[in-house]
Amino acid sequence: MNVRVRVLDVTHVMPGQTANQQRDHATIKLSPFDTFILALPPVQFLFFYDDGSLPPFASVVSSLRTSLAATLAVFAPLAGKLTACPNDDVVIDCSPNAVRPGVKFVEAEYSGDSADMRRLARDAEHDTEAFLQLVSVLDLGRLPAPVLAVQVTRSTGEGGGTVVVGVSMHHAVADGLSVCISYGRETWARKFTRLSAPDLPTVNMLPEPDWTRQSRRTYLLSAGQIQALRRRILESQAAKNGDNQPSLEPPTTYVAIAALLWTSVASAVDRHADDADEMYFQFPADCRRRLRLDPGFFGNCIKVCYARATAGEICGNDGDHALASAAAAVHRAIREHMEEEDPLGDADRWVEINRGVPQERVAKHWSSHRFMAYEVDFGWGQPSRAEVVSVFSQEMATLVGARDGAVQVTVTLDRECINGFEAIFLSQVSACMIEHQMKSRM
Repeated sequence: MNVRVRVLDVTHVMPGQTANQQRDHATIKLSPFDTFILALPPVQFLFFYDDGSLPPFASVVSSLRTSLAATLAVFAPLAGKLTACPNDDVVIDCSPNAVRPGVKFVEAEYSGDSADMRRLARDAEHDTEAFLQLVSVLDLGRLPAPVLAVQVTRSTGEGGGTVVVGVSMHHAVADGLSVCISYGRETWARKFTRLSAPDLPTVNMLPEPDWTRQSRRTYLLSAGQIQALRRRILESQAAKNGDNQPSLEPPTTYVAIAALLWTSVASAVDRHADDADEMYFQFPADCRRRLRLDPGFFGNCIKVCYARATAGEICGNDGDHALASAAAAVHRAIREHMEEEDPLGDADRWVEINRGVPQERVAKHWSSHRFMAYEVDFGWGQPSRAEVVSVFSQEMATLVGARDGAVQVTVTLDRECINGFEAIFLSQVSACMIEHQMKSRM
């Protein structure tokens, strides 16, 4: 890897003083949602700022350090350490000794000028080598381990003040910790812990994918394109069901985009599947509403779900039929896993379910369009671009909510597949828009 970023300084930030400081030896147990993903690489985000109105870099650093200290005072787990206990529990240790010396804070300089950094922020094709160097590394393979690190990187020279803020967070506490997990579910948490960390305090982290074989590209779906996609799926489902069926509701934004991604990936990647072979779509489902958690909940509450359909249904030549079938399968999976069942009712089978899905026939999606990354404000307004850097498999898609009802879609595939995916993905979006415009004129 070419070194593109030079570290200027490494310091640590302690939580600010508040009236409600954590007590000595305060610990928070991980929930089953947390330990199930204990071995995943950290979640990494990038926020680019390049509008030319930024304050001097020293002021940026000072502002970030101050706001980070205030944040850590409120969200104490982010300042702690992930720690192993003798009974196979893994906890967040927020005691004074664990919190010291604070969260790692890196100041760095990119080898290119502001124009080069703006290119990083605006190109559809990711410069993965550069992106990975704009976030700080977290050493998570052995406990105790930190859960958060922050890096702020400036461009070289006086080209107009471009800054990137990179955040790395341990996925086991990416959303914080649940305080609402009922008695008895600790057994599942320990079971999941033993799978990824049978020899605590060592954690067998999942290997990160080989980014040199990947291509990562970002696409922006406007609110109008999403509306046209939803309408096309609804009309296709209505035509498939016939006139005697009850009227259907349009698919949600999430279901519509999931169907678009699934059909595009499945058609572009050669799965060596016959029409009757089952294909899968892996997606995260938010359990907060179903578990009736407090609105201030700060913790992992994501269940991994699978939609299922045959290759003939989602990879056929009839694009409308494929979209409708994929959307129906995703909607059915959400209903079965989240609306008709206790989301934790099958927790004892999570490992079995995941191992039972043939990995060569699954398209994977992570994150949600409800993550409004462009509303993150460090004091300089909205970022010009926000990206999820972390990728947990060789093929994966992520969503981020964008401005004006748009959704940002980032797709990671093997290099030999990405052009085929893009052609299918964009052609389906274009077809939806053309059809929508034609019907609007009638």
